[in-house]
Amino acid sequence: MEPSNGAPVAASSPFPEPRIATPSTAATKRTKICVYCGSSAGTRPEHVEAARALARAMAANNIALVYGGGTVGLMGEVAKTLVSLSGPDAVHGIIPEALVRYERDPTYTSKQLNGATGAHMAVPEEAVFGRTTIVRDMHTRKRLMAQEVIEGGPGSGFLALSGGYGTIEELFETATWNQLGIHNKGICVLNINGFYDGILAWIKKSGEEGFIHGDNMRILAEAKTAEEAITALRDYKVSEAVYKLSWSNQ
Repeated sequence: MEPSNGAPVAASSPFPEPRIATPSTAATKRTKICVYCGSSAGTRPEHVEAARALARAMAANNIALVYGGGTVGLMGEVAKTLVSLSGPDAVHGIIPEALVRYERDPTYTSKQLNGATGAHMAVPEEAVFGRTTIVRDMHTRKRLMAQEVIEGGPGSGFLALSGGYGTIEELFETATWNQLGIHNKGICVLNINGFYDGILAWIKKSGEEGFIHGDNMRILAEAKTAEEAITALRDYKVSEAVYKLSWSNQ
């Protein structure tokens, strides 16, 4: 199956079965960062530049991207920048079928000049934004993104750039999964121009008033630059206050 703009689908079935797997002990696996961010570019250029800077830092550290599969907004910026530096295999977008028409630009056409003939050639979208898997629903999208990070190499984790409701929802679900012991990967917000100051203040307030306990107040790490974010995920330590629960294959 293909999305409406003709982008190829990586999986043989567009709806693979979701699975959260236990992390591998193999240290040779590639580090993967799942980036949550807006399908809009926002109104301030700093947000777009942060997405590009993150991609550059990931390329410099041979880190692969897992993201929501959009080709517009901050999603598109981080994906196409990383592909331009590290190639299509460095990026895997996972998108629900219903969102293809909203988060993947159907009119997108990239052209490059053929050095031999001087003619312009259309570049396949995968060569610009990486490979794409289409899934049934949002729940499957999030589970598969988490699975890739959990199975990734050292320093793999979850990172939020600026975004709206969807970005915050994904960020907090991932943080909740960490608190419940479903995964032990790092979670970080890239706090550009104080974008996440309100969220960080809420976490502090919730701790002060007894709703978030002890060391769990630091489940979300904060970074001000892309390089700091990569370091924060690499050096992340799981809170001693998380629940030591057994989730089997959930």
